[in-house]
Amino acid sequence: MTRSLCFAPASPDAIALHLVAPDALEARLENLPTAQAAWARHHGFAATLGQVCALPGDAGRPAAILIGTGTPHDRARQRFAIGAAIAGLPEADYALIDPLVGTEGEEIALGYLLSLYRFDRYRTQSRPKARLVAPQGVDSAHLERIAAAEALTRDLINTPAEDMGPDALEAAARTLAEEFGAEISVTAGDELLARNFPLINTVGRAAARAPRLIDLRWGRGARSVTLVGKGVCFDTGGLNLKPGASMGLMKKDMGGAATVLGLARMIMAEGLDLSLRVLIPAVENAVAGNSFRPGDIFTARNGKTVEINNTDAEGRLVLADALALANETPADLTISMATLTGAARVAVGADLAPFFTDDEGFATALTQAAAQVADPVWRLPFHAPYETMIEPGIADLDNAPSGGMAGAITAALFLRRFVPDVPKYAHFDIYGWSPSNAPARPKGGVGMGARAIFRALIDGTAP
Repeated sequence: MTRSLCFAPASPDAIALHLVAPDALEARLENLPTAQAAWARHHGFAATLGQVCALPGDAGRPAAILIGTGTPHDRARQRFAIGAAIAGLPEADYALIDPLVGTEGEEIALGYLLSLYRFDRYRTQSRPKARLVAPQGVDSAHLERIAAAEALTRDLINTPAEDMGPDALEAAARTLAEEFGAEISVTAGDELLARNFPLINTVGRAAARAPRLIDLRWGRGARSVTLVGKGVCFDTGGLNLKPGASMGLMKKDMGGAATVLGLARMIMAEGLDLSLRVLIPAVENAVAGNSFRPGDIFTARNGKTVEINNTDAEGRLVLADALALANETPADLTISMATLTGAARVAVGADLAPFFTDDEGFATALTQAAAQVADPVWRLPFHAPYETMIEPGIADLDNAPSGGMAGAITAALFLRRFVPDVPKYAHFDIYGWSPSNAPARPKGGVGMGARAIFRALIDGTAP
């Protein structure tokens, strides 16, 4: 769907880009020719974050471009602004004169690449025309692989359910597997019951497109990682039908699946030395005569019984069977990702990826990695005293405790019951959507937490 998000090759005609900090502005202007310095001052160039000033050259072509970096406080408030400013320049080749250094340099370069993204499957959209030469000081190929993976995640989330049902999500996984030589198997329809995936079948049985479990495997490394992504391709709420306003964004309810596929693409493209498994329960939560009902009790793959108190709490049900499968052959690290609860969005907003884990080492590694790659995360607790809230008495577990308290935590506690044997487990309750345009993150689907996890895996701090 999306063209490659890549840097330009070296060009002798590239226009020079100079990054200017506010506290270095006067020194920079003093080193310019008098006319150019006067031009910059006349146009009010103050080196604020993302501010651009084209210095006049011959024949109407800029002699150079000044781009403000703002203060560290400015950059903390708005990431990717400098890269987005570069992408917004007029059509030409551009080259950063000074090598980019450290994590801030990587953020600038990645911000440029991510700013090239447009979702144009259904409507032609104008694209940025600025071409940035691969900057010195960063691993440009590595960043291009990350950008390609993020584009995959965004494309999958942005595609409406008519064209992104369980069958299309399976097709996307098969395409990814073929590209990187991974093995893939799919269990679908009535076969789910025959192979003991009752909750996946229960949630998806009312839909016209059959539910399925996608199982992708790649690599032979000593470290093993299993990624489990919620693939609810559309969520009506089932018999506990959502109001129209709440249903409008439900094409993004497979954002967990889209994010783990993007993360899997990063891992495979980078060639990390590990054994990777990706499990995606792909369903639609629809309404029909065979919809599951409030009050029903079902037995999950691991033998635990679950009382249904709200059919709109379906994501944890399909994840439960997939996590139970993951628990049967435990990986060193198991991660689930899902657009699971509104409570998580209320707690931390749309920009942070909240996560749960009992492993202090992983929590520390992830938090440090997130800061390095400008992919913010926030840890929430597996608060053991709330365990009683998911125990209804009539069954082992309750899929939707009443009371409205701690919804993200009780959902995470529910999922943890299905991975008692994995050595390290983390659950991400992401939003998967940028509600408004922001630098390098246009309104629409967006990956959350994947780059932080990827960085921790590269650094060897996880698992």
